[in-house]
Amino acid sequence: MDILQASGGTAATRWTSALFAAAIAALALLPGSASAIPAFNRQTGQNCVACHAGGQFPELTPYGRLFKMTGYTIGQRTIPISGMAVASVSKVANTSKSDDPGADFQKNGSPILATASLLLGGKVTDNIGAFAQVTYDPYATQAADGSFRGHTSADNIDLRFADRFIDSRTDLIVGVSANNNPSVSDPWNTAAAWMQYVPVPSPSSSRFIDGASPYPGFGAGGNIAGLTAYAFWNKTIYAEIGGYGTSRGALSFMSAGVADADTTKLRGVNPYWRLAYNREWGAHSLMIGTSGMVAEVYDDPLDTSDPATTHRYTDLGIDAQYQYLLDPSAVTAQVVFTSNRHRYPTAGASQPAPGTNAADTTHLLRTKLSYVYQAKYGGSIGLFDLNGGSNPARITFDPTGDVSSAGQADGNRTGSPATRGATLEAFWMPIQYLRIGVQYTAYSRFNGAAKNYDGFGRNASDNNSLFIYTWLAY
Repeated sequence: MDILQASGGTAATRWTSALFAAAIAALALLPGSASAIPAFNRQTGQNCVACHAGGQFPELTPYGRLFKMTGYTIGQRTIPISGMAVASVSKVANTSKSDDPGADFQKNGSPILATASLLLGGKVTDNIGAFAQVTYDPYATQAADGSFRGHTSADNIDLRFADRFIDSRTDLIVGVSANNNPSVSDPWNTAAAWMQYVPVPSPSSSRFIDGASPYPGFGAGGNIAGLTAYAFWNKTIYAEIGGYGTSRGALSFMSAGVADADTTKLRGVNPYWRLAYNREWGAHSLMIGTSGMVAEVYDDPLDTSDPATTHRYTDLGIDAQYQYLLDPSAVTAQVVFTSNRHRYPTAGASQPAPGTNAADTTHLLRTKLSYVYQAKYGGSIGLFDLNGGSNPARITFDPTGDVSSAGQADGNRTGSPATRGATLEAFWMPIQYLRIGVQYTAYSRFNGAAKNYDGFGRNASDNNSLFIYTWLAY
């Protein structure tokens, strides 16, 4: 169900061949029996298309959403272990406008094992279930000599208690989720934790692919500890409310593997909410909803003594999703609009300098339309448009000619965050556990400008990125 979650190569043929060879090898290793399926499929006895739109994990169908809201408890207890791995290639259009391409575009054009995860989940009792993901990142850190070191840490975690009450007039699902990522408990893929389509590789050549382009994330980030309560009434009204804090003590496993200096430290309990209207008729389903969160995040995770050193994030969102699911077609349309207000600390290292903004507000519009045929062949088009007021603090351009330490690839001449573009994707699922895809993300604006956005001649179109991946979930 909820499966999540560069300089080399001399020519496109070389790295494309290498990646597809990896896909063929994966196919050869997979047994053909029905038992060779992820844990949730083994538990329910259902094919992937029952829970995922056109078999396109992680996007859920109405049945998949029901399975999630009832606490992953439908079916019989079985071996609760699955795994996934992503091999990929990222290729940025122009790497020449950089003083240090090796740092700005690590592994550009080189096939890599992008990420691998162990997935634990399923039914514990009739009312208790879980989903937990532990992820290995082969490129988590880079040494002074340029070599990379891998690291394993907690990823998405969702532990649930749920019950369902049905009579002739009422169908009510109620539950509680202990999780480490705001909206990971949400059953729709317009949620911040799920709209990111393919797991994003770490190397800097992947910074401009769709999974790293503007997404409707919450300012609090992940690997924190939260408790939310939710209800779904007559398959129509969904409501969820809860709070998040720092993952510590008995809840420290929510950020396991993350160094203390890299964890998110929150001040007090930070509220999160979600409200949605859902309608299902025949092969159609429609959701219209809203969500939000207010979070106070300490600037220095190692020093939480002064509340004046907190960043305050206020996130508000409106989203909608439509699905048409009838063999051989699966259509999903999504739209999300979010507003984020970021108030900077009034003390400490991140206190705004004179002449810069005390707070910034940004707005993001994202849309995506996808189609899958026969649960094998699919494609999508996505659009993103981020805008907001200018802030001199964002400017990295030094008119004296010195290159900012922020690097030209992420430079900003105008102080504006405005970034917009589109992503086209085509994918093939030869079996229900493997997706092979090609994405192309094109930018018409980046950091406030279409041309010379960094002040040193880099254009938005220089960030156009080709991304080829194989995604195996077993």
